[in-house]
Amino acid sequence: MTGGAGFIGANLCQTLLALKVPEIVVIDDFSTGTFENLEGLPVEIHDASILDRVAVDKAVTRADSIIHLAARPSVPRSLADPLASNEVNVSGTLKILEAARRAGAHVVVASSSSVYGGNRRLPKREDMLPRPLSPYAVSKLAAESYALSYATCFDLPVLAVRFFNVFGPMQSAGHAYAAVIPRFVEAAVNGHKIQVHGDGQQTRDFTYVRSVTEILADAALRRIVHNGPVNLAFGTRTSLLTVISLLERIIGRRLDVEHVASRPGDVRDSQADTKILRTLFPAATLYGLESALAATVQWYTNRQSVDREVPAEPSVQIASR
Repeated sequence: MTGGAGFIGANLCQTLLALKVPEIVVIDDFSTGTFENLEGLPVEIHDASILDRVAVDKAVTRADSIIHLAARPSVPRSLADPLASNEVNVSGTLKILEAARRAGAHVVVASSSSVYGGNRRLPKREDMLPRPLSPYAVSKLAAESYALSYATCFDLPVLAVRFFNVFGPMQSAGHAYAAVIPRFVEAAVNGHKIQVHGDGQQTRDFTYVRSVTEILADAALRRIVHNGPVNLAFGTRTSLLTVISLLERIIGRRLDVEHVASRPGDVRDSQADTKILRTLFPAATLYGLESALAATVQWYTNRQSVDREVPAEPSVQIASR
């Protein structure tokens, strides 16, 4: 898989190992992922960029299925540097698709609900006209479009999935472009003020990472394909203020909230239509939001208690280039 040291990738490694997948190969340049996320896991790691054709070919040479998660994430980051987002998310995806053609591999490509953008109809159906509002959203639409065109033009077995606000353990909060739930959870755990962009009534289809990794693993193992994009979410709709209320109940105290200006490129509301997902993955599991938030809070709490003054050497094997 690409991006296997990131939040979703590292959780996916654990899911695949639990399913006793015999060989897992990760390629990651560690620009956002960390060695710590894979520490102790029996996976083969290639420390390289997906823009490096030779490194990608070496990583996927034995692949039956490639799960392409590597990306330059974040709407604000794409506003700060649109060219970089395009290079990784679009050109990088093309390189993975070409490598998959050479290897004869099935490919699962991660797209984003941000492609719906300014289309305000709910729930978001895959056949709706995309209206991306940011360079990031444009890059993810281009990536999934390339993947689906490769299925048509080159008979490449492809599944393009659109993520909706995935959250859970191992999701980083310590940077300017962190997603909303890890920012809220880390602030809550540390007793800091929670910063909300806008009025907090904007809604999202929050999806626990375990649901996502179980579906990705199933897609790869069964080599699932579809002739269009597929929403990977469960049709829930929760406001940011409701998330804060749930965190208050989990932590057991009131949280200090500060409202600041809305961010350019942010979508007001998001909710997935689930018909295609349920057709392809009828056994997919929806984990309750409050219990999933509690598990996430517990992970962050445990992480805070670990002494990181002298970090341990990573116990992972790095493949030579």
